[in-house]
Amino acid sequence: MKELVFLLEEASAAAMLSSLLPRLLAPGIGFRLIAFEGKQDLEKQMVSKLRAYRNQDARFIVLRDQDNHPDCRVLKQVLLAKCEQSGRAAHCIVRIACHELESFYLSDLAAVEAALGLKGLQAQQQNKKFRAPDRLGSPSQELKILTRQSYQKVSGSKAIGALLDVQNQRSRSFYQLLQAIRRLQDELLA
Repeated sequence: MKELVFLLEEASAAAMLSSLLPRLLAPGIGFRLIAFEGKQDLEKQMVSKLRAYRNQDARFIVLRDQDNHPDCRVLKQVLLAKCEQSGRAAHCIVRIACHELESFYLSDLAAVEAALGLKGLQAQQQNKKFRAPDRLGSPSQELKILTRQSYQKVSGSKAIGALLDVQNQRSRSFYQLLQAIRRLQDELLA
């Protein structure tokens, strides 16, 4: 079975992808979401999970938040080294959400507005901080304030993921994730 396997830091990323991927993937491409209990758990277990995965037609995307790590390039190299250790590096792509998954949502306030049933959020997209949300230090805090605490991490991620604009490039890290998905899908379909 041709499938994309996602190794994810937490359940909210799995919730978002569970509603986004069906709109993005071609027929015949399946997906599996493996959510860990935080970044330390992901980093501790990813080598063994990748090594033990038996489907030779699988391709892997590792997605982790940058959080407070000072350099996302260094962080990416650490995760790529773990892919190398697993023997699956040729079939892995690592993507870092700068700084948090919620920056993806802040790049598409129309989706947030519709998913959470709020009014007036889309109009704020032109505010400087929402034009390039990857630069925000705490996107999750910004999203809670913006939604007046109505955003809940897992249920909100699932609802917003179903509506995210897959052409949106305001969050460079979201755009890079979408490009990785498309690239691996094309590889599987070739």
